[in-house]
Amino acid sequence: MKKILSLSILALSLSIMSCKEEKKAPEGPTQMERVMAIHDEVMPEMGKIGKLVGELKSKVDTTEAGQQYESAMKDLQDAHTTMMDWMKDFGFKFDSEEILNGKELTEEKQKWLDEEEAKVQVVKDKINNSIAKAEALLAKEE
Repeated sequence: MKKILSLSILALSLSIMSCKEEKKAPEGPTQMERVMAIHDEVMPEMGKIGKLVGELKSKVDTTEAGQQYESAMKDLQDAHTTMMDWMKDFGFKFDSEEILNGKELTEEKQKWLDEEEAKVQVVKDKINNSIAKAEALLAKEE
């Protein structure tokens, strides 16, 4: 009887331990990886912004068309500035271990990351929209 009781307790213990949920690695990219992926997606566009500004600058004058070129140029410059400001601010808030190696964030830094994810999406939209506007404007003249 003692043997059956011991085996029952052992079996129950094993089943409880096997049911215990193990911590799994998060599925998909982390929030930090998503933020950095957006940055990495639009960062190469900075060169295109510079090129487009150069093309538009020579077309700016006092005519209505010239004013459109100037507006598009200012949008590109604003998008560039927004990206530079975002990167500077992001670099002040997070260290390389947090950005590159997934170091756990404090509660305050997690709130910051939530905000930065929204901000970097705005940066992406500004960059993409300003480029599209400038390219469409330059394509009209061809």
